[in-house]
Amino acid sequence: MKEIAVLGAGSWGTALSLVLSDNGYRVRLWGHLAEQIDEINQQRTNKKYVPDIVLPDSIQGYLSLEEACKHLDIIVLAVPTKAIREVLRQAVPLFGSAKHIVSVAKGIEPDTHLRISEIIEEEVPDNLRESVVILSGPSHAEEVVLRHPTTVTVSSKNKQATERIQDTFMNQNFRVYTNPDLIGVELGGALKNIIALGAGISDGLGHGDNAKAALITRGLAEIARLGSALGANPLTFSGLTGVGDLIVTCTSVHSRNWRAGHMLGKGKALQDVLDSMGMVVEGVRTTKAAYQLSKKLNVEMPITTAIYKLLFEDVSAKEAVESLMGRMKTHEMEDLVNILEDRN
Repeated sequence: MKEIAVLGAGSWGTALSLVLSDNGYRVRLWGHLAEQIDEINQQRTNKKYVPDIVLPDSIQGYLSLEEACKHLDIIVLAVPTKAIREVLRQAVPLFGSAKHIVSVAKGIEPDTHLRISEIIEEEVPDNLRESVVILSGPSHAEEVVLRHPTTVTVSSKNKQATERIQDTFMNQNFRVYTNPDLIGVELGGALKNIIALGAGISDGLGHGDNAKAALITRGLAEIARLGSALGANPLTFSGLTGVGDLIVTCTSVHSRNWRAGHMLGKGKALQDVLDSMGMVVEGVRTTKAAYQLSKKLNVEMPITTAIYKLLFEDVSAKEAVESLMGRMKTHEMEDLVNILEDRN
């Protein structure tokens, strides 16, 4: 039986381990907490992240990065964006013959403004840079572990690597598409978390479905605007990693970003929200990175700006909404027309 390492024993890492196990792989699931790894191996559960799920024997927990990584050709990175550099710096010397690195995180690094694949490329040797693959799309771990139908997208600079990972993950319940637009796939998966925060804030304020529909729609325009400025194909954002991910993240209680936004809309302080979540809320760091990028590239992102001010400048949720609604009038499709004209 072939083996794959999944680095990161949170909800998404565990869910993808189950997908790989269903596909006949033995999974080395690495985590840094001894108590959690003991639970996985002895009780066959990971209750904090995937309650009520019994893990098959083909998934084994590892506390040692060296033991988890050695002699494998596929390494799946399922750690939060902020931990990727640290984990890679420890793990890369142990990769040995690894040929494919699959990242399933969704984010942009503040200050450097690098996408996940670019972060990985900075931390791995030259011979591994062409084998970095990104897996993204509308996919709550809570549903994947129950084998509910799920569709995702994979992308890479290397077509063969993309298709290899498509074959590795795809099964009857987990459908995998390929997309050659690596920039668009990564940005769609990252930026939708900002809009999900906004949707949660709106719901927390009690503004209803009209407001949330507007946030999602205009949020998509912002994503396409920044994405196009960074070299993405705007059509990518009409697919799984754009509209698809927006829908699932902005409308579901499974979404960490929506839940965090909902608490912010109810008036809770950011640090209290983050402390109560118990898991990383990627949208917070991504909001800072996207706001910085919008200023650097002179790209108008009013929703992102309003959420940034709420998160980092002590603007209230009510004031943030008022600033959006009080903006000068404009044309709904002007952005799209300009983007398409620029590409032609």
